[in-house]
Amino acid sequence: MAELKNDRLLRALRRQSVDRTPVWIMRQAGRYLPEYRATRARAGGIIELFRSPELACEVTLQPLERYDLDAAILFSDILTVPDALGLGLYFEAGEGPRFRDPVRTAADIEALPELDPERDLGYVIEAVRTIRRALGGRVPLIGFSGSPWTLATYMVEGGSTRDFARIKTLAFADPRRMHRLLALLARAVTSYLEAQIRAGAQAVQLFDTWGGVLGHAAYREFSLQYMVQIVEGLRAGAGRHVPVIVFTKGGGGWIEDIAASGCDCIGLDWTADLGAARRQTGGRIALQGNMDPAILRAPPERIRAEVAALLDSYGPGSGHVFNLGHGVTPEIDPEHVRVLVEAVHELSPAYHV
Repeated sequence: MAELKNDRLLRALRRQSVDRTPVWIMRQAGRYLPEYRATRARAGGIIELFRSPELACEVTLQPLERYDLDAAILFSDILTVPDALGLGLYFEAGEGPRFRDPVRTAADIEALPELDPERDLGYVIEAVRTIRRALGGRVPLIGFSGSPWTLATYMVEGGSTRDFARIKTLAFADPRRMHRLLALLARAVTSYLEAQIRAGAQAVQLFDTWGGVLGHAAYREFSLQYMVQIVEGLRAGAGRHVPVIVFTKGGGGWIEDIAASGCDCIGLDWTADLGAARRQTGGRIALQGNMDPAILRAPPERIRAEVAALLDSYGPGSGHVFNLGHGVTPEIDPEHVRVLVEAVHELSPAYHV
């Protein structure tokens, strides 16, 4: 494959020197972009979009045509894994993702197959290959998966939820069965990320979107320990030289625990103090984040001020990847994203002299 022309992201993830802070944005290819909406309409829907390697490549590259970003992230969905396990993913207008066959009984868990990524998620793996070829070494490509706990919440609840009643009942009333499901998902995610890496992903992120709904001990038991297993599995296999980012939304209270997981970078949401996290980890690990996506609703001068404050909070030196604290939301003006990116370009070199 083509030689990488811009390696800022990979260097920052390894805490090596960079000329400026790298920036990419979670959900940078999404509904806030009119070109994305046009491609999605042409595809016929979100599922048709991410199941087409060619269209997934097209939308992955769209934000790079607008903004000078330091990474592309694979366009896909975290719920491709449970869908490949036979749960029947569909999207309901106004309700979000749903599953036709949620996991509710011991028999449901026993019936789940082991995932073969090339066979069961070949369209994602082919999308990775297609995107790497199309990038031509322009920037690195980030692959990703949902964490076992996060995937399990959707599988057991049957879709989005506000109270997590079913998944927490399973975890606390029948932990043996919960752990059986999480162990299967940890194996699936490990093999899935290994396949993405073999296909060309140069960094990977675990999206632990719902880890923050757990208590302290429960987070360690039901979420973190399975992400540790995945990181260890990647180190032993195809991902031994590929940086791993662990992002737990609402995980600011577990920074030291996540830092001990073996990952290369902790993704922080906007509720965490970036400077305090750096002091807490002693510079042993890279940090990613963590601007509140809602700031993108503000005037440009407010966006620039927030970029400046976050860069100052982290301070001099490498190891910071600028990002939002969660994904960019659909109503955001694309020009406000440009303000963010250009502010990072303009203001961050002073921290790398």
